[in-house]
Amino acid sequence: MTVRTVSTEAGRLSGDHTDGVARFLGIPYAAAPAGERRFAPPAPAERWAGTRNATGYGATAPQPPLHPAHANLAPLIGPGWVAGDGEYLNLNVWTPDPGTSGLPVMVYVHGGGFVIGSGAAPAFDGTSFARDGVVLVTVNYRLGAEGFLALSGEITNIGLRDQIAALRWVRDNIAGFGGNPDNVTVFGESAGGSSVAFLLHSPLAAGLFQRAIVQSGHDEMARRLELTEELTKALAARLGTSATTDAFREFSAPDLLRAQAALLRNDPHPDLRDDNGFDPGHRRALFLPTTGDDVLPDPVGVPSTYSRGVDLLIGTTLEEVNLGFGADEFAAFDAHDAVAELAATYPDAEALLERHGLHDPAVTPAHALTAAYTDLMFRSPSRRTARRHPGPTYVYEFAWRSPLHGAAHGLDVPFVFDTTQACRGLIGDAAPGALTDAMHQTWLDFATHGDPGWPTYDDARTAMSFDASPHLREDTAPDDTGAKYLPGTSTIRSSAHGQA
Repeated sequence: MTVRTVSTEAGRLSGDHTDGVARFLGIPYAAAPAGERRFAPPAPAERWAGTRNATGYGATAPQPPLHPAHANLAPLIGPGWVAGDGEYLNLNVWTPDPGTSGLPVMVYVHGGGFVIGSGAAPAFDGTSFARDGVVLVTVNYRLGAEGFLALSGEITNIGLRDQIAALRWVRDNIAGFGGNPDNVTVFGESAGGSSVAFLLHSPLAAGLFQRAIVQSGHDEMARRLELTEELTKALAARLGTSATTDAFREFSAPDLLRAQAALLRNDPHPDLRDDNGFDPGHRRALFLPTTGDDVLPDPVGVPSTYSRGVDLLIGTTLEEVNLGFGADEFAAFDAHDAVAELAATYPDAEALLERHGLHDPAVTPAHALTAAYTDLMFRSPSRRTARRHPGPTYVYEFAWRSPLHGAAHGLDVPFVFDTTQACRGLIGDAAPGALTDAMHQTWLDFATHGDPGWPTYDDARTAMSFDASPHLREDTAPDDTGAKYLPGTSTIRSSAHGQA
């Protein structure tokens, strides 16, 4: 191992260099969000004297611990809350050689339901991307109440503002790591994928990237400002305070995490349904991006006016809800339970469940419910996002069924990063090497020149199916599930499927 140094606007950094890859970890892209900087837009990182050691991951955002039942998700989530020096608005860079120039840049936004996760997760190790000629960046951002409250007349979408600040840091500093600031691809999965979809809609992010990849995310998982303000008031009431910046700053991060947990766990839940009785977070994701501010001025369901010319690669897994809350939580449900569960946040629950075989003797209620949630929460809004995008768009579906969880949420990530060995507890020991090669190369090709190797998603609705033998086929995902509850439904071409 040797040492490499680079210069940034805030000072010099020293990283390590092993087997042709240099790493610079825990780099502050913004000032520590402490004191008056809590519940405030990200401020520039403070300069440091001398050379800063960047050979270890930095602090991570305050977040609840991973539930023991979901321990196998740790490779996708990372170390949890690492308080460290409090400078958790940091990022990590892998590069083949900081002395070169003009390399494609990929910036990864982690998932975790907007409440957990970090850029330090083992699945996101950027070594393989760097060995293949890309400068890979992973980013931390504020989560939960710290990142997604709506303080009336004050601040909103703090977590998205952090992501935009990280992209600005990339624009201003990545050349020093060998990257081309005019060839940036931002990508993410789950909440990270939805974040990327929303960055496509933000005037504040316009021009900061040329390509986008949305994995198991979409641009519909947001709430109107009024509803996020209701959530903020509910959290303030739980804490016994007022819903203002100054009031929330009086509480520590652990205090806020306990109040978050109580809101999610206890009945009655805050009613976050819109006028149609629809909640895009389905009572599981409380803290979501907010429309109606300077970050996301447009309502959900309309095409972006800020992303023309941006290439988009977007897709989902075939069985998203198999992992996490699906199979275990719903195993004992009967038909009545399944309808009641879905109806709590979706008005046409029974019709959607019947489409997925609720009353078919060969289909269990749990299977009907997980299939309905997969379409409602992921596949349908993902396809609508694809059809709304004003630039070149390509669609994929991850269809390889692991022996542990099938083609579940998040299983595509280690194939993209070529980190399947670090995720064997999640995907098993039988990960096909050909699938890893195909997905990793596709992401490389797309980041390099904007072409993943198959036709755009037009009226033919063709998509790449990533299974043991990746192949192009007609896309079978419905694009109509939940569509009639969107303000911008009229902007989507009609589907042959019946609406539910």
